[in-house]
Amino acid sequence: MNATNMVGAKPVPSSETDVRELYLESLQLVERLHRRLLDVVKDEFDRAGRSDINAVQALLLFNIGDSVLTAGELRSRGYYLGSNVSYNLKKLVELGFVDHKKSRTDRRSVRISLTDTGKEVANTVAELYNRHILSIETVGGIGAEEFQAMNRAMQRLDRFWNDTILYRL
Repeated sequence: MNATNMVGAKPVPSSETDVRELYLESLQLVERLHRRLLDVVKDEFDRAGRSDINAVQALLLFNIGDSVLTAGELRSRGYYLGSNVSYNLKKLVELGFVDHKKSRTDRRSVRISLTDTGKEVANTVAELYNRHILSIETVGGIGAEEFQAMNRAMQRLDRFWNDTILYRL
């Protein structure tokens, strides 16, 4: 999308136009990559003949791992990005992937951990990631330096968006 094609937009200097186009492209890539990751995880479970869990839930189980957490901690640690964490946790408890217990110190708080079945799902995701790690450089052409640069940029973007919310920029 060209900056001058936007309705009501004023022409901008080329460096700002370059940043605008690159920023918008990055936003599209972030969204696309997240959807693609979900597709990759779904495909992994489809090939294994597992239809009892969806990709979002599988990633949630992977992120919980061996931890014992509250729902709030899942969000604050970035393990779950959706708004319906309670729904997915309830579903995972019903399906036997997650165990939940009331906190001893705060009765309103529920502590969650993976059951053995939940750990199997988390291990499936870990094995998928390990296969990717073994081939990403040779097949995908992405090495350690590129990942370091990409991760630094994404961390700065995350910080910028966080500051935008906190300070209403």
